[in-house]
Amino acid sequence: MVRVTTTNRRGVLRAGAGLVAGGALAAGCGSGHDTPPAAETSASAPTADASGRPAATARTARTARTAPAPRAYAGQPAQITHGPRTRPRVALTFHGQGDPHIAESLLSTAEQRGARLTVLAVGTWLDEHPALARRILDGGHDLGNHTQRHVAVNAMAEADARREITDCAERLKRLTGSIGTWFRPSRSPTASPLVAGLARAAGYPHVLSYDVDSLDYTRPGADAITRKVLADVRAGSVVSLHFGYPDTVAALPAVLHELDRRRLRAVTTTELLS
Repeated sequence: MVRVTTTNRRGVLRAGAGLVAGGALAAGCGSGHDTPPAAETSASAPTADASGRPAATARTARTARTAPAPRAYAGQPAQITHGPRTRPRVALTFHGQGDPHIAESLLSTAEQRGARLTVLAVGTWLDEHPALARRILDGGHDLGNHTQRHVAVNAMAEADARREITDCAERLKRLTGSIGTWFRPSRSPTASPLVAGLARAAGYPHVLSYDVDSLDYTRPGADAITRKVLADVRAGSVVSLHFGYPDTVAALPAVLHELDRRRLRAVTTTELLS
């Protein structure tokens, strides 16, 4: 047991006061997309870890790591709809926007069952909830780009479509050090040739599509979402789901249970293709 003396107690109090002041300054400056990654970490009171360092310092060091960058997968097409059919893996991919509490519930449910997700985040959602970028990565999930405003990107003029991709990429890089591992076009399962080329120019070798659409955005109810996914999913599938819908939260445990029964492991898209 470490003895707390008057001298080291005074040092701890000074360190705590410095952390509080730093947190107040970050809060005063924060507009979301101008906040550095360190400001997205917890501002809770510091506690000592096993090494004697404040736990808040350990968390900051951990979350400051640069996130994975996009990579090219040999033998995969420019627009990926599924992974290898020969391995018992599937990727559950989520369009990232909506109520952050629903997002947190979905992430936690997956983690409790040993599943990992792929989240394609909308830039404006990251502006409103910047801490979720690190929350996703720290949970072991993939994080990617789903355009800045979630508009019909395939129908846009070239300059506007490019801005939709690069603005979201810049948000991701500012928050995580990387533009994200994947790009998925908004309002369409596949990218037009123009948008696919713009994504490639922005640093994404592949466009991530899917072969199973849960249709959860139509709000059909949890049972209908579960039936739709399980009727269509098979080894190598990429499933499209959404944050923001309570029915999806209710459906996820049953989906994961049945995938497990079928011996299909829910992994990130990076794992699916690696």
